Amino acid sequence: MIALVDCNNFYVSCERVFQPRLEGQPVGVLSNNDGCVVARSQEIKDLGVAMGAPAHQIEPHVRKQCTLLSSNYALYGDMSRRVTDVLGQHTPHVEVYSIDESFLSFEGFALGTLTDRCQNMRAQVKRDTGIPVSVGLSTSKTLAKIANHRAKKETGFAGVAIMHPDSDDTRTFLEQLPVSEVWGVAHRSAARLHTLGIETAWQLREASPKHLRKHFSVVMERIVYELRGVDCITLDDMTEPKKQIMVSRSFGRLTQNKTDVHEAVRVHAARAGEKLRKQQGLAQAIMVFVRTNRFRNDLPSYSKSVVVPLPGATCDSRALIHAASAGLEQIFKQGIWYQKCGVMLMDLCDHENEQLGLLGETESDEARERNERLMATLDKLNREHGKNTVRLGMQRKKNNWELRCEHRTPRYTTRWEELKEVTL
Repeated sequence: MIALVDCNNFYVSCERVFQPRLEGQPVGVLSNNDGCVVARSQEIKDLGVAMGAPAHQIEPHVRKQCTLLSSNYALYGDMSRRVTDVLGQHTPHVEVYSIDESFLSFEGFALGTLTDRCQNMRAQVKRDTGIPVSVGLSTSKTLAKIANHRAKKETGFAGVAIMHPDSDDTRTFLEQLPVSEVWGVAHRSAARLHTLGIETAWQLREASPKHLRKHFSVVMERIVYELRGVDCITLDDMTEPKKQIMVSRSFGRLTQNKTDVHEAVRVHAARAGEKLRKQQGLAQAIMVFVRTNRFRNDLPSYSKSVVVPLPGATCDSRALIHAASAGLEQIFKQGIWYQKCGVMLMDLCDHENEQLGLLGETESDEARERNERLMATLDKLNREHGKNTVRLGMQRKKNNWELRCEHRTPRYTTRWEELKEVTL
């Protein structure tokens, strides 16, 4: 059996652990720059606040009843690790899927004991971390996902739902489940399935896998088998290495200061390099862009981007920052109030498929190894001691371009403020 453990209203639950007064209260967590609601408690859902609703558009009488908090990703990441540690005490096979979801394998465990085991696991997670979780079990990841949804929504399951692939209960539920709700079926794929007469999860399960593979891909073929209870999807199928990596943020406030924009571009390029190394890739070009607020008709409008080829494929943040800074010099325009900037790494490849130069411009193996060790050390320090513990270049303590986080709670579970920052 495979279990999917999903933390309920995770961001909100993390905040409630350290602020018990928020229990039973309408609570929402906002996106970057305190823009939109990205996590909601059941109480705020009942007030009619939709997912993604702009904070400034919430009706005043509703807003007065709600507690809206800035996102606190350092806290959420640490709480996620704590939950995963508890799950690992119940089975050695834990596969993290996202910050609030993990797949567990209970292979070898007696089927009749799984409900009680999972209830005990839920109780321990709640006791040790304060986070409520729901558990869905089945013989495949896709059915476990569906079972988890039922565990959350149907109170009769008490937080743990098992879906046997060939039971009448499973068939009845899949016949009512829209195909767009199946894990791995995107909106466009659902529309194409509708043209083939497939509108429910059960119809997808009963379709010909080979026929669907011709119209879609091998992933869709595997989803059919998954709905039949055959575990054949690996998480790599659902999270393939990215072909492009973008890092961008809106500024906390409009700025026309070149230093502000320059620092933001450097930070974004360094972050993109970190993401690139995480998937063990190399970039051959970087795009830099800036833009103004298109809703401000009283200010000049400006949007510009430039692609800067890299001398050689690299994942070295220093090279990426240098190229991004050069690109900004080409497109920055004085007297403009900027609202956003960002970078995109392009023409990604892995080390095995790297195109080597013919004119001897590639770095030596010794230099490359030294640079890779440096970047690995940088990533390790930032991973273990907190983001931006080690930074490339100087950065001012107070930046006009940084995100607005006026309602962020303390990072209770980290030593963030105690760390001594080091700059390269």
